[in-house]
Amino acid sequence: MKLLVYSAKDFEVPFLKKANAERHRVTYIKEALDSRTAIKAMGYKAISIFSGDDASLVVLEKLRDLGVKYILLRSAGYNNVHIKAAKRYGLRVANAPDYSPHAIAEHAVALLMALNRKIVLADRQVHAYNFMLDNLMGTNLHGKTVGIVGTGNIGSVMVKIMHGFGCKVLGCDLQPDHTLVEAFGLEYTDLDELCSQSHVISLHVPLTYENYDLINASRLERMRRDVLLINTSRGSIVHTKALLEALENKEIGAYGADVYEREKGIFFRDNSKTGITDKQLKKLLSFPNVLMTPHQAFVTTEAMRNIAISTFDNMAAWEAGTVCKNELGYETIITG
Repeated sequence: MKLLVYSAKDFEVPFLKKANAERHRVTYIKEALDSRTAIKAMGYKAISIFSGDDASLVVLEKLRDLGVKYILLRSAGYNNVHIKAAKRYGLRVANAPDYSPHAIAEHAVALLMALNRKIVLADRQVHAYNFMLDNLMGTNLHGKTVGIVGTGNIGSVMVKIMHGFGCKVLGCDLQPDHTLVEAFGLEYTDLDELCSQSHVISLHVPLTYENYDLINASRLERMRRDVLLINTSRGSIVHTKALLEALENKEIGAYGADVYEREKGIFFRDNSKTGITDKQLKKLLSFPNVLMTPHQAFVTTEAMRNIAISTFDNMAAWEAGTVCKNELGYETIITG
């Protein structure tokens, strides 16, 4: 089967080539999928896209007309795909779930620790030969209350890590995991209570209609003024305007994120020479108590290997006419 890989990044191509093992004819291009680049899929039965690609209704219609049958996501999240339209157009879609929950959870911990112990500031000062400690006060995590919003594959790993730190862990999820309660002392509560009680809040939920702007002005107001809020899920889980106001008014302690609600056209590219025009992002990055990384939580060798393997396993299942375990259903989600 011929496969076109959109948004192919130099660091992931070797993993994809190894997983393919020359079984399929694969073309790698750096361009992201959108209404303009969809034409490049002419002659391909399958395409592979990343979380920043646009698989909205208009784009899917073009892909169908070009003869594309399969869409392989190199990510767990699929809020950029109009699943209902894909079904209507006869396009089959599969993602790469569970590629490495540890990679995401560990990155969330890295953001948390760097913010709490002022690691970035300390490094900057030391490189300027300033070895003073006045601005570097942190707190012990041991004994603190940590709220985990979403206790699925990634959130459950975060629960275990925070339990290891000696934290009291609160959880919020529509489907409680009672094994976490029994093994790690997790206490489930509602989101508002979690927001008001937690010293640290870490977000690990998918982007659905229900979760869009889940952390809004009302919930930010409930949080402790010294709370550390960590987001490695999706940018739109947090209402950016409300977050900026909370930071400006010193209503929360700090914000660490690997995601941003309007990543498209900014993330996954070097804007150092041209700059950016997104005023909200510029303002967010201006706060000294904001630490942001460029959607890199998944960039570990283990995660990249697993994503590549899942991608070609999904493709092989469709080609063989067998069940593709990662084929997506058609539940209502945020569309592209």
